[in-house]
Amino acid sequence: MKPRKIKIQLRATGFITVLYLFLLAYTIAILVAWGFFLEKQNREFTQAQVTILRLRTTGPGAQASYQAGLRKILRQERLHTLQYFGEGGTFLLIILIGAAYVYGAVRHQIRLSRQQLNFMMAVTHELKSPISVIRLNMETLSLRNLGEEAKARLVDHTLSETQRLNQLCNNMLMASQLESRQYQLTRENLDMDALLEHCIRENRPLSSSHEFVAELTPGVLVRGDRFMLQLAFNNLMENAIKYSPGGTRILVKLTVLGHRAVIQVADQGFGIPDDEKRKIFNRFYRVGNENTRITRGTGLGLYLTRAIVKQHRGSISVMDNEPKGSIFEIIFPVVKPDLYG
Repeated sequence: MKPRKIKIQLRATGFITVLYLFLLAYTIAILVAWGFFLEKQNREFTQAQVTILRLRTTGPGAQASYQAGLRKILRQERLHTLQYFGEGGTFLLIILIGAAYVYGAVRHQIRLSRQQLNFMMAVTHELKSPISVIRLNMETLSLRNLGEEAKARLVDHTLSETQRLNQLCNNMLMASQLESRQYQLTRENLDMDALLEHCIRENRPLSSSHEFVAELTPGVLVRGDRFMLQLAFNNLMENAIKYSPGGTRILVKLTVLGHRAVIQVADQGFGIPDDEKRKIFNRFYRVGNENTRITRGTGLGLYLTRAIVKQHRGSISVMDNEPKGSIFEIIFPVVKPDLYG
């Protein structure tokens, strides 16, 4: 996002916040003022009643009658005071709760709108970049007489960019279908060993500087949708490539723990701060500051991955890798031998 647009958004947000707090403070001040005004009227009314009682109480037994009337008047004053402050306190509490809810909702909407704007700009860049590279490579192949080795490098580069473009389109399409609940899962028994191997082969061309290491237990079956699970695993592997420096290792591990399949994708990258570990699975959320971030992405990958995992009755979590980096862990129930044939 351009610095000018960012400054305008920040100023607009600050103005709305100041205006909202001013109106809230004004409303509370009016409510408190009315409370003190009613209490003042209550005291004046009590004094008037006491004066009238004193003038009317004469003759034998006047003192006893006066004391009884005075107690009744003071009791009514206390009841009115409790009524005013009770009702005022209740209204004040309702106003504060409503104000906090509205303020939170408005802030959330502003933040979501800003994330959506950043998402649109990121998508535009993510689409334009591979298309430009593919076009340049194809023009180079068609206009120049290159050697076989140079042609092979250009073809490999073009294929990696098409894979990146395909992954982005799949994420956007699946996000739309999940939001509208249009996608219907096609469940089948899937060999996790073979599926993860396939995903590793697809992601290797995206970065020749990363070393993929597979530690996969064979024969682990999970019932699910092949396309959806492949999309989830590809997102984790692509994230590991983006957020870890070249020359580091990306470990893909599959083990069995009881009746559960445990899948881990571990990188040796920058890691994720503890206060952001829960936020990274939110839609459009990306680690870091929007103004200084240099890694590409749309903020949909982990959101989709969590949604897919939940649809398959699984769980996903992130933890720190040692000595540095992150480990994303997915747990699925395995297919029991006596089920589904």
